[in-house]
Amino acid sequence: MEFPEDFNQLELLNTHGHLIPRGASSLWTTDDVEGDEVEEEEGERSEEWYLQSEEALKDTPEELILWAAENNRLSAVHRLLAADPSLAHCRDEDGYTPLHRAAYSGHVAVASALLAAGSKVNPCTIDGWTPLHSACRWGRVAVATFLLQRGAELNAQTNGGLTPLHLAAAHTSSSPTDSAHTLELLLSQRHLKAGLRSSSGETASEVARRSGPHYFLFEMVEDCASVLPAC
Repeated sequence: MEFPEDFNQLELLNTHGHLIPRGASSLWTTDDVEGDEVEEEEGERSEEWYLQSEEALKDTPEELILWAAENNRLSAVHRLLAADPSLAHCRDEDGYTPLHRAAYSGHVAVASALLAAGSKVNPCTIDGWTPLHSACRWGRVAVATFLLQRGAELNAQTNGGLTPLHLAAAHTSSSPTDSAHTLELLLSQRHLKAGLRSSSGETASEVARRSGPHYFLFEMVEDCASVLPAC
């Protein structure tokens, strides 16, 4: 898909962000699992609900591992990968892998199991999102740290030119603390290219200045950026 030069993917996130999967509140629940329970308000689901959901998906292992990765069903993930390691590479219709789902839901142990089974650390969705983008979009700092330790591309850009830093700077996480910690993590990375611009022409610091309370954190890199040549 080609994007116009002035395409602003962050603006789209602000208007349609509710459609992006985010763990237990994802809109990607399969038809087989939909029902009255899916309409429940967010909160703790019973073990019985999870077991029923797993049973409903048992004949579609690709759907099951995507669901299991999103819902932190580590035992199911291990079982599925033991039977068929190639499931670590499966994708949904939008190109999200089990690792993407574990990343945006904040499940480090699941992400670790997927990488151990051979999952790539930088697979891209049809919109160019890597798992690190997903983790940073929702302020999943523990997963973001883990992915960076495993070689995630720090400066990867989506089809709209967004880096993980852009997404963290947009302050779209439900927790201000998580957003701040995610920004601190990214800004502390030695090879960060903080000056990369999105397709709409914005740097992450410009995004933070207009949309988030954590712009002051960019002071960590501004002095360095002013004296170091671009890589």
